[in-house]
Amino acid sequence: MLCAPHTAPARVAGRDVTRFCAAALLAASSACTTTGPATQPVERGALISATPVAVLDAGQVSEHLEAFGLDTSHVRFGVAAHQIVYRTIDTNGASTTASGLVALPVNSESELRAVAWLHGTTVYRRDVASVNPESPDRAAAFLFASAGYATSAPDYLGLGLGPGFHPYDHAPSTATASVDALRATRALVERSARRLDERVLISGFSQGGNGAMALGRALQQGADAELSVGALAPISGPYDVSGTLETAVTSGIEHVAPYVAYLTIAWHRVHHLYDAPSDAFRAPYDETVEGLFDGHHTGEQIFDALPATLEELFTPQFLGYLRNPTGALLEALEEADGTCDWRPDVPVHLYASTGDRDVPIANAHHCKELLEAQGADTSLIDFGEVDHGTSVSLSLPMVVEQFAALDE
Repeated sequence: MLCAPHTAPARVAGRDVTRFCAAALLAASSACTTTGPATQPVERGALISATPVAVLDAGQVSEHLEAFGLDTSHVRFGVAAHQIVYRTIDTNGASTTASGLVALPVNSESELRAVAWLHGTTVYRRDVASVNPESPDRAAAFLFASAGYATSAPDYLGLGLGPGFHPYDHAPSTATASVDALRATRALVERSARRLDERVLISGFSQGGNGAMALGRALQQGADAELSVGALAPISGPYDVSGTLETAVTSGIEHVAPYVAYLTIAWHRVHHLYDAPSDAFRAPYDETVEGLFDGHHTGEQIFDALPATLEELFTPQFLGYLRNPTGALLEALEEADGTCDWRPDVPVHLYASTGDRDVPIANAHHCKELLEAQGADTSLIDFGEVDHGTSVSLSLPMVVEQFAALDE
């Protein structure tokens, strides 16, 4: 499939382990600022608001991570988490806002290393880390923060509290939203008389793996004078969107239609791929499909409302266009395929699995080949015959160890 919804081992049913601690613990975290300045600035990355959403001690962090099947051996500190709203730009460069989660370690360090964690495919705006206590991305952010890192987990455009639609798998806006989330994270850290190390340790899963490479490139090219790339560790990302789309539209993968529909509609909103929905989608879906991807429908609702096959969903003409891209679609694919076509100043550790049927490991090999052609230092860790969701659970503790080794 093109890029499956971000999955992780199932939570324990009915279990709520995101607890607020006593006021004493809240006071112990000097980073727990609740509101932004009275006059909202307009510059990119300006912090509009920061609302506490969770404070956990180290034991509670471990319990939370265990519920997701995540390794807890790197938990050293409690975590204070905030939902932030900040200034950024949309796909046309116009001013807008976005939200995200910032998870900070509850410790006495005056300088914090920064981690950017970029999430996977999300269709329902309230499934992101800043809003949903049960989000696997919130758990990932807690993992990094409990190991001592100031963790920025952007929701991207059009998800969480951000207005408008989400430009799914659109690398440029993923990068700008993530850079600006890091700026807002820096502002939040500085409110507590601490500072953020300029070297950002970057990781992400699925859609966020591709986004991690886009963010790394943006920072290395000078997107922010006070931020640089400290490490790159993308997980199971769709770095070769052209190849993955070709596989999806020619191999008859079961239940792939909703994913291709998501990409088609999201990219149409940015690149104009058709003149009317009926040009791309068969009746009766041409009347309903765009509305399904408005950020207010869950993945289950979308799957239930759409057919399983591409032939049932798309018109023959548009399906031919997907199979042999030209024009705007070809240009969009070329843009999406370029996130690994540069030379990072730091080693790149790619994580993937041969058993991944959602984002095939061919994507990781494609990224590695592009990086090596540019002279980059890169490695690929293959977890073998495990699925997409399991690949992130296995990768995360290794990524934490990779980041920790930089301080040795």
